[in-house]
Order: sequence, then C-alpha cells, then structure tokens
Amino acid sequence: MNKTIRHTSVFVLVLVLALLGRATWVQAYEGKALADDSKNRRKTIAQYAQPLGNIVVAGSPVTGSKRTEGGDLAYKRTYTDGELYAAVTGYSSQAYGATQLEGIYDSVLDGTDDRLKNPVDAVTRKQQEPGTVVTTIDPDVQKAAYEALGDTKGAAVAVDPATGRILGMVSTPSYDPSKIAGTTDGAAWKELTTDEDKPMVNRALRQPLPPGSTFKLVVAAAALEDGLYGSVDTATKSPDPYTLPNTRTVLKNENASAPCENATIRTALQYSCNNVFAKMAADLGQDKVKAMAEKFGFNDDELDVPVRAYPSVYPSGMDKAQTALTGIGQFDVTATPLQMAMVSAAIAADGLLAAPHMVSEVVDSDGDALTTYEDGDTTRVVSSSTAEQLRSAMRTVVDKGTGTNAAIAGAEVGGKTGTAQHGENNSKTPYAWFTSYAKDPTTGKQVAVAVVIEDSGAARSEVSGNGLAAPVAQKMMAAALK
Repeated sequence: MNKTIRHTSVFVLVLVLALLGRATWVQAYEGKALADDSKNRRKTIAQYAQPLGNIVVAGSPVTGSKRTEGGDLAYKRTYTDGELYAAVTGYSSQAYGATQLEGIYDSVLDGTDDRLKNPVDAVTRKQQEPGTVVTTIDPDVQKAAYEALGDTKGAAVAVDPATGRILGMVSTPSYDPSKIAGTTDGAAWKELTTDEDKPMVNRALRQPLPPGSTFKLVVAAAALEDGLYGSVDTATKSPDPYTLPNTRTVLKNENASAPCENATIRTALQYSCNNVFAKMAADLGQDKVKAMAEKFGFNDDELDVPVRAYPSVYPSGMDKAQTALTGIGQFDVTATPLQMAMVSAAIAADGLLAAPHMVSEVVDSDGDALTTYEDGDTTRVVSSSTAEQLRSAMRTVVDKGTGTNAAIAGAEVGGKTGTAQHGENNSKTPYAWFTSYAKDPTTGKQVAVAVVIEDSGAARSEVSGNGLAAPVAQKMMAAALK
C-alpha cells in the first residue's frame, strides 16, 4: 500500500469512528432529551396514544379521556366540573401543554414515567398503563367556595391545620379546561389568554396581594413572642391619632369612634385599629416582624403544594415609617390566600404549622404507591401560649368585632378581616380579605380558611372583609365541619 492510500485509509477510519461515536452519544446520552423535547411530535403522539390516568377527588375522578376522530392523537383530555376544579387540576392540552397537577404529573398520567415500567419494559420503552393522582380536596368544601365566590374576582383556600391537607382551592373567574384540550381550540385559547380578568391565573397560589389588616395577626404574634406585650389583654402604648415616624403623615383608623387609643391587642384586633399595629411594627422593628413572617411562610420561594406557589413577601431595607405601614399589611407586603390560610392554620394548631399539600399519593395502575405525601410535617411557629391567646382574640373578632359574618352555630370560630388599598393613592376598589379558623368541639374537626375578593362589582363604600370575604369563609368552614 502506497503512502497516499494509507493516509486516506486512516482519514476515512477516523471519520467512521467519529460518526460511530456521535451516533452512540446521541443514542445513549441525548436520546431521552430529544424524546422529551416539547417540539418532538412523537412525544405528543405517545402522550395521547391511550386514555390518560386520572386526578381523583374523594375517590372519584374529576378528569377523563375521549377518543378523537382522525389525526394521530388518539385521545384527548376531558374534565368533570372543569370550572369547579380548574385551580386544582390545571389543563392538559394537545396544543398548549399542561399546567398545575396535569403538568407536574404528566408522565405518570400518560404512562411514560419509568416507575410504571418493569425492567423489560424499560429497555423496550413499552408504554404502560397510566397512574393516578389522588388529591386531598374535599368536594363539599370546594363546591361551597366556588358557589360562594360566584361572579366575583377572587380566591379561597381551606387547609386542615393538623395535617396540612388542602381541602379546597378555588380561583374565580374560572375556566373549563375541556375547551382547550384539543388541537383546534385556538379561538377558545385566545379568548382565555386575552381576557383582562385572567381566568387562567390561579389566584389562590399565584397572585400575591397586599393582605391588609389580616397581617395584623403576624405582628401580634411577633409582639407576644418578643415579650413587647405580656398578653392580648395588656394595654399597648398606642396614641390615636398616630403619626408615622419621622413624617407628618397621620394614620387613620377605619372607625374613628373605635376605642383604639392604647388599646389591648384583643381590642385592636376586634376593631382593627391601625394605630396599634403600625406602632407595634415600628417598635418591634422590621427584622423581628420579618422573622415572624418568615416563620409563617413569607419569603419562601420554594413552597410546593406540589404546585409551586408564588412567594408571599415581607420586605427589607425599609425606614421606620415604611415598617409601620407593614404592620397593617400595606407598603410592600404581599400574600396569597394560601399564605394567609397558613397563618390561621398555625394559630389553630397550637403554634405548629403543617406543610400544606393537595396531593396525598400518586399510584400506579395496580394502586401501588409511587409517591406518598405525609400529613402533619410540622414546624413550630409560635408557642402554644401565644397561639391560644391569638385564638381567643380572633374569637372576639367573630363574636363581637369586625368578623361577625363568619360565625357558625355550635362551632368555635375565630377570624380577622382585612381591607387592603389598591392602586396609586388607593384610587381603585380595595381588596377585601378574611382569614379564619373553625373547630367543632363535638367531632374535633377543624379547618383554616383564607379568602380574598379582588373585585365584587360592589360600590367602594360596600367593600369590607366582613361583608364580602367572611361569608365565603363561613360557608367553606361549615362544609368542612360537617
């Protein structure tokens, strides 16, 4: 063999080896990534090649599958009471992907999760029967929230304080995921995504808003834990009117005739005295209030239930006047309904906060658990004594304060109203809040709830936590205690 042929042979051999190496790399290392790529049509075909697994509420599926006519996607997703459960399920669309539980557990629900396969199937990539997602949702609580919210723009969350199980989660206005499940639903998709009321936004988890006076519970907890005041019945040092520190701005109370000067924490919660909690936050300082807020769950950017909730925020870097405003849930404080339900849940559970979750387990087609979410994974937020005192004060709010619309005959109910400013110089309709807990002394059942009404269409003068949000919470709590 002459020199030229030998060099050419070596060069060709190198090219063949490079080609084989690249093919091996793609097959062995990049194959899964290519298979899972959202632009890979084969992935979508495989996903809808058979009926999808179901999302289950109280033993009954709230999802289903329907055989399609023509095309290469054999089945599409259907929903039972789609608008009722949209904030829980999300959607699974042949054209637009999947969200919420549908998105998190898509591989379980379409049968492609490796945990569903035996060793032989894992090698052959045979698609198995899909699994099932079992939720913690109580259909009675869910329905009560949905019907009570009605045509308003708002959200509500109910949590079992002892276990952290989410019993109800509703966001309104809602939408029917069935209407965008196929490949020819462009008009419905455009209508939903351009709607200024944003029906596809899960307001319960993903729209933090100023919590207003409901945040006063967090400030009261910080004051009691710090020892600033010995009990909820100790007189505070709270002038009325109260001028924000280092300013000429006078902070007014909603009820000018309320006995807010030097009021106790109990009285200040009962009448929702701004002067008391603004000064309390300023006296404590932002670091102590922030520390307490974070114990309740604020500033947590990894709160998964298992859907990721947007963080509720207690800010930093404030001056004393701004810190005072945070004491009444204003300035840059924001919270989701889930977060405010967590505040009431921890108070109801003697100061222990159970990790909130809305899925109890994920099972395969034989009912064997793939993933189990434990109840009662708790952390200590406040002492049992502080929690008991706050419950007592919250009961006063419902018994004879600003939260009377939450009362339930025969049950222990405590709550806190809130009305939060909206828009520059409070130019828009305020947000109406209510957070609460209820216990049945006979059965031992308990529940914590938070409700926000963004817009009810009511006149500005008619917007209040007791008038708009408390009735929704009352119906949810009554349903949970049945």
